[in-house]
Amino acid sequence: MSRPQKSITLSISDEDKALLESLALDFGLKWGDRPNVSKFIEAIARKRILTSRSGQWSEERLEALRRGFHALIDQGQMIQARAVGELLLERGEVSASLRRQIEQFMERPQVAWRLHLEEFIEEQQPFRLMYQDAAGRVRSFTVCHGAIVFHEKRQYLDCWCEETEGNADIAALCHNWSLRLDRIPEAAVSRADQPWREDLDRITVTFDLYQQLAVGYQVKNEDLSDQWQQGHFTRRITRRITSSFWFLREVLPYGALCELIDPPDIRERIRQAIHAMVTRYQIDP
Repeated sequence: MSRPQKSITLSISDEDKALLESLALDFGLKWGDRPNVSKFIEAIARKRILTSRSGQWSEERLEALRRGFHALIDQGQMIQARAVGELLLERGEVSASLRRQIEQFMERPQVAWRLHLEEFIEEQQPFRLMYQDAAGRVRSFTVCHGAIVFHEKRQYLDCWCEETEGNADIAALCHNWSLRLDRIPEAAVSRADQPWREDLDRITVTFDLYQQLAVGYQVKNEDLSDQWQQGHFTRRITRRITSSFWFLREVLPYGALCELIDPPDIRERIRQAIHAMVTRYQIDP
């Protein structure tokens, strides 16, 4: 037979009892479907719930950290996410549901190569990696600058590499690569004895937006200037980019509402793409 559990009897007002029951529910301490104040008090006594007379964190601070924790996970920054998670677990104000989410995340084993990759980037340490491209070919890259980013809901390593063979971008950007993280084999990352670069290669592009696109456009962090053209319903944007591929993926769907002005080599690529489309649909020029 199981031993009966001791209960705690408290002489408190109905208002205080309701408050304690609410806190017990917040921490998931229940007997069946009802809040269990005894379990709540026991958890405080055993320091499973931390309390403090002062220095309590505001709801705004906790919410900001919660959002930051989930954002770091979404961005693939697992080391930073674990650090924020550990910080939140130290706080008694954290709700039971959020605590469970953090604990489940902390219990998951981290992929070793991914941790090594993040550590190299954080320490600004160049590294080598093996990569399997879309055709199944395995290639080696020496990464001298990198960052984990999202492109179209996938995680990529945007990086500057010594290798340029097979890069279809223009000459000024041929050292920049976007490598899908899910195509990096395990145990494929190792230290390289090379200098770290401060950034990817970048070029400046200028493009015009017309009509409703000009009105609805939202300025991006990479934009250097944003000017309405005098006498025209046209908005001219100047931006620094690291990849013509991702830039064209953004602007080509806008069709005639967007015109690239400079540089000429990327403008020529757009012209060729339009010509190929005209040919494909057998449209007379």
